[in-house]
Amino acid sequence: MEEKHTNSRLTASEVSHLWTAFQSNTLAICGLTHFLTHIDDQDIKGILKESKLLAEQKNNEVIALFKAEDYPIPKGFTEEDVEPDAPRLFSDALYLEYVLNMSIMSLSMYSMALSVSDRKDVIQFFSGCLTSTKELYIKTKALSKVKGLSSKNPVLPTPQQVEFVKKDSFLAGWFGERRPLLGIEISNLLFHSQRNALGHALITGFSQVSPSKELRRFFERGRDISEKHLSVFTKLLHVDNLPQGSPLLTSEVTTSTTAPFSDKLMMYVVSTLINSSIGEYGISISTSPRHDLALQYTRLIAEISKYANDSANIFIEKGWMEQPPIAADRKELAK
Repeated sequence: MEEKHTNSRLTASEVSHLWTAFQSNTLAICGLTHFLTHIDDQDIKGILKESKLLAEQKNNEVIALFKAEDYPIPKGFTEEDVEPDAPRLFSDALYLEYVLNMSIMSLSMYSMALSVSDRKDVIQFFSGCLTSTKELYIKTKALSKVKGLSSKNPVLPTPQQVEFVKKDSFLAGWFGERRPLLGIEISNLLFHSQRNALGHALITGFSQVSPSKELRRFFERGRDISEKHLSVFTKLLHVDNLPQGSPLLTSEVTTSTTAPFSDKLMMYVVSTLINSSIGEYGISISTSPRHDLALQYTRLIAEISKYANDSANIFIEKGWMEQPPIAADRKELAK
């Protein structure tokens, strides 16, 4: 039997995730518009074109869902936020790394959205988003390997038999002898080092081109934070003689001082990376039994949470923060 939606309004979860998807996709469209104006590698160009087409298709679907509900179409990001003819700011290699990381974030966002959706059409939408984004990720990852841009994860020794933990030192980390890193702990550290290397490069570029002195200083602060976090993860891997994550990608940033994007868009990119890192660090705490690792992640979360709060204040002061879906203020209505 076909599901009827006449009396089934979008839930708070559904409308919020659709709204977020709209913001993310309009951001992607603007970024990819500029990237595609300045690209040499035809293989990477193909990935960028596919990514842009996917974002446009998904945004049209979100608009259709909102129109059916008479829900206001968000503003998001428009052609006003991108200057296609501005000089190139990043290399082709960084374009590919950016698409790879954005697809990872999208997979996480869409899977969460799918898990909290009720209406059949919304479930189908987010299910489709997951499928198409997964395919984009697989293609991007494969091309990254072909281009020699993908870092190789270490291989662990194969145990002779199943073993069980017998010592309390398995959890230790503050004092005494530390056990070697678990595979999941290595995975977390490598992922965070790669994400921070990308963030460092993006923020370095933004700090060069923003016409606002205030925002240049803010971006420089973020650049220093990401470099510090990358150093923390690298040192933890080095102790166990493991590959030390990702090198800095500053060489993938050009010397351009002309902004290809609006300050609002560049700030949103940074905020997206910050918020993603806070969530990923939190997951790493739950999957890292060694106490010293949990302490490090907690400290790093506190640092970037302060930076995130300062970012939000800038958005509000500049009038850039679009109001997300929100509950009715019953106290105000009762006055």
